Amino acid sequence: MDRLTKNIDQLDARLLHALAASPRAGVLELARQLGVARGTAQARLDGLRQRGVVTGFGPELDLAELGYGVLAFTTHDVVEHLRDLPEVLEAHATSGTGDLHCRVVARTNAHLQDVINRILEVQGIDRSTTVIALSEQIHYRVMPLVDSATPATRPTRRPRRAQR
Repeated sequence: MDRLTKNIDQLDARLLHALAASPRAGVLELARQLGVARGTAQARLDGLRQRGVVTGFGPELDLAELGYGVLAFTTHDVVEHLRDLPEVLEAHATSGTGDLHCRVVARTNAHLQDVINRILEVQGIDRSTTVIALSEQIHYRVMPLVDSATPATRPTRRPRRAQR
């Protein structure tokens, strides 16, 4: 049994689904939706946060609406310089070709070229491979994992918004 399965029961899963569906809901509203006491909902939410299951409540942003219409993935060999580039959203150490797989955004293809050129300024980076994302096929989601990690919970079809 993995760590996640040990930490989540059906009430936790229902709470996570309620939060995914209504991220701005208060604890009282969540308790009402779940049919439990406010203290129970608060204790469960606190427990999920303490265990690191719930890591934040920040807004989910549509980067294209902010003017960053190009999403690309690049691979590199050095990480330090990447921290200074705001267009680098995340970087992951990987196996295979290159040491890092980066998710970057840009306003246009020309801006993407500028970002890549700034990455290549670092001594030791001889090459960069870039793949531009043409369209999103599956939006970032975690709720199916919650469903599969919860004992006796059968995954159900949920609206796209609830799949986060």
